[in-house]
Amino acid sequence: MARLAGKVAIVTGGAQGQGAEIARHFVNEGAKVVIADVADDLGAAVAEELGDAAAFVHHDVSNEASWQTVVARTTELFGPVSVLANNAGILRFASVEEMTQEEFELLFRVNQLGCFLGMKTVAPVMRENGGGSIVNASSIEGLAGMPHCVGYTATKFAIRGMTKAAAVELGPAGIRVNSVHPGMIDTPMTRPHGGDAAMEYGASKVALKRVGNPLDIAPLYVYLASDESGFVTGAEIAIDGGATATHVFGG
Repeated sequence: MARLAGKVAIVTGGAQGQGAEIARHFVNEGAKVVIADVADDLGAAVAEELGDAAAFVHHDVSNEASWQTVVARTTELFGPVSVLANNAGILRFASVEEMTQEEFELLFRVNQLGCFLGMKTVAPVMRENGGGSIVNASSIEGLAGMPHCVGYTATKFAIRGMTKAAAVELGPAGIRVNSVHPGMIDTPMTRPHGGDAAMEYGASKVALKRVGNPLDIAPLYVYLASDESGFVTGAEIAIDGGATATHVFGG
């Protein structure tokens, strides 16, 4: 069943982890996909795996000119962008007292500014072509705080808020904007921070007693990219194994 037939998507951070799996699911459901990332070799390998329905474009999400280039290149290859998966992001741990200004600003530039620039750049294209779907990657750290995560949490709360504001603003043009809030997901971004021990600890803290993987996340992106979610906008959807189902005395 081609749930995304006729859709043209950009997936940022599409070279590995959640982004690569989102790209695979999009192509499997009939979309044409541009994989946008700074990791050239990995991104090109994913595009080659997916065949003629996918292409890789080098892209720095924190650079507005790079956004203009990737959107223009997508249009040239496949047609106007109808879906944006604003998936690219980085993770850094440090306490409020120890985090450097440089680390904080890097998190802002990649996670928050990158998300904003993506929405800004694709919105005119979607408006001109009758609408579209933007899916912004937030986190459960965009729903509640976590120690040693002040910079990352700041960006993910910001994405949650920007999503709602953009949904209200762009809705009359038929552009839907939603945020996805994964819990602990085993990816190349998270695994370096503690390895198996961190994953086991994370699994012990949630209702389903396991961490997630990209296969858990990608189907939600398919739904939000598809016309099935035509009345869904401004939503924040947790996909976290039950991490946000409890409170500080639970779990």
